Amino acid sequence: MMSKRDASTALDALAQRLLEIFSNQVLAEPRPYLLGLSGLQGCGKSTLARTLVRQARGRGWPAQTLSLDDGYLGRRARARLAARAHPLLATRGVPGTHDLRLLHETLDTLADASAAHPVALPRFDKGHDTRKPPSRWPQVRVPPRLIVLEGWCVGVPPQSEAALHAPINALERDEDADGRWRRHVNDALTDMQDLWKRLDALIVLQAPDWPTVCRWRAEAERPLREREAPHAMDDAQLRRFMQHYERLSRHALHSLPARADVLIRLDAARRVTAIRTRPSLGML
Repeated sequence: MMSKRDASTALDALAQRLLEIFSNQVLAEPRPYLLGLSGLQGCGKSTLARTLVRQARGRGWPAQTLSLDDGYLGRRARARLAARAHPLLATRGVPGTHDLRLLHETLDTLADASAAHPVALPRFDKGHDTRKPPSRWPQVRVPPRLIVLEGWCVGVPPQSEAALHAPINALERDEDADGRWRRHVNDALTDMQDLWKRLDALIVLQAPDWPTVCRWRAEAERPLREREAPHAMDDAQLRRFMQHYERLSRHALHSLPARADVLIRLDAARRVTAIRTRPSLGML
């Protein structure tokens, strides 16, 4: 197993290589370069996003990371959505539980950030399962040259109508028998395509398979339990929670490699086993 020091060194090297491949494009853009970073739960995308931003700043590039998770609707908003559309929408995560207007407005205004007119970056508190108050959002006072938009379903296309017919797990079979929830989610994913169209490039961290993703997500939940966070999940709750994500996660595993500008394949220990780039970007 890789030590923490070796893992950190490998991550720094990966981030450095990625910035090299995108350097010319980033520097040529008159506006912030929007780099999508997609990866299923627990794959390390948030850590890679922070490393990319840190190293970009080391190059003298103002840079920011924006997480799709920070656009989640709060508990009360999701409760209203669940009452109106479907009870399963009370659980955060799937398309339809994000505030797309907030994400678009944040991206729109970052290019004009200044000391006189700072831009607040939204933040979501997963331990309390709701959005942090705006007074606790970090302020951006310099227009970024690079923005890394990271999230578990960044770049994922909607499914076909035929793919929605059969339930794929117990949650869909027992709590979405008529398919109304999964169709709502798919419609919301269609709406998210406008957000993906803003991306200048897409990096995909490709997990080996869905069972590995579930194990990674369980590892990520452990610190919340240890801190006794109010909304930390036990094993049974986490299994049910993950079934909300299963359909689109499996869809992402199949659909994203063809859409990636840079595809980074991971093994079960999150080690990079292969990197593929589009020919137009050159070789890493």
